[in-house]
Amino acid sequence: MKFQVDRDLMADAVSWASRTLPSKSTQPLLTGLHIVASTDGLTLSGSDADVSARAHVDATVIETGTVLVPGRLLADITKSLPSSSTIDIAVEGSRAKITCGRSSFTIPTMPVAEYPPLPTMPDASGTVSGSVLANAVSQVVIAASRDETLPAFTGIKVDVDGSTITLAATDRYRLAVRELQWSPASPSLETHALVPAKFLSESAKSLATGEQVTLALTGNESLVGIEGQGRQTTSRMLAADFPKYRTLLPTESTSIAQINTHALIDAVKRVALVLEREIPVRVQFTKNEAIVRGGGSTGELAEAEAFVECALTGDDITIAFNHQYLLDGLSAIDASTAVISMTTAIRPAVITGAADVDATPDDTFKYLLMPIRQ
Repeated sequence: MKFQVDRDLMADAVSWASRTLPSKSTQPLLTGLHIVASTDGLTLSGSDADVSARAHVDATVIETGTVLVPGRLLADITKSLPSSSTIDIAVEGSRAKITCGRSSFTIPTMPVAEYPPLPTMPDASGTVSGSVLANAVSQVVIAASRDETLPAFTGIKVDVDGSTITLAATDRYRLAVRELQWSPASPSLETHALVPAKFLSESAKSLATGEQVTLALTGNESLVGIEGQGRQTTSRMLAADFPKYRTLLPTESTSIAQINTHALIDAVKRVALVLEREIPVRVQFTKNEAIVRGGGSTGELAEAEAFVECALTGDDITIAFNHQYLLDGLSAIDASTAVISMTTAIRPAVITGAADVDATPDDTFKYLLMPIRQ
């Protein structure tokens, strides 16, 4: 087996394919990167048994073959080589020699015949713009839990109804819901999947520049697949029950505040400087302004307050939030005006975005945030 390949292309592909590799495993071969050299170029694959990744690279293949090499080591080596150069790789027996300019490495190979078969990409369910998918996933992943003891909350629920995909994530304290349009393989397609949030976030971000990304959500073995730009990745879906999130979204509100998003973010950040752990930020919404307060009221703790212009429809209201959760939601709406709909100080608030104070709120993204009782 022998081939030549552009260093930048190789380093990028190795980085993609090796991102799933475990640092330690009860199956040592899974720490290896599987490389197939054929007349079509190179196919690099890696897996940790739950998630797999493949990348195709154009290369000059002198001798075809298949090899399994330590994945993270190869990633470190290719990344260290000079950019815009050519890498020569030759495999002889149980050794692989990597040459680039005047630098060379010789690394051991692994028994490729014993490498377990990788999962097959499920049939395509439809396509979507890479940038649209990446933006939508980034908006909801902030609400996904990182507590592995509650697997249902570590995922993003993907609901497909024809040309509409709805993404949802929650950690029980907040809920993010985003709708986007795509091109389904069948206009009557209806399916549901609970996808690991980390997998979907990293995959969507990596393929953000793709004009079209293919999603596969209806395959066998409860697999979800994502493909684009010569890259392919699969993951097992989460076998857990996601909450019926649509019932959590309030259908009415008594107070609706419209406020400059960046101004409110800046105010919350300033007030948060004096907040100790678990101390919420309090926001008093009135007809003309929002007053953001935080800190102790007994004189023993630091206090802070900031004022932001605000247009309020309905009753004045004071409500307390976890400041970081509030900042996450405000940063995710991606709009100049934040629209905050509330009922009482102990009921959830819903944050959406609008182009300006006179514009209709964009309901394609909703961020529900539970208040903190005072």
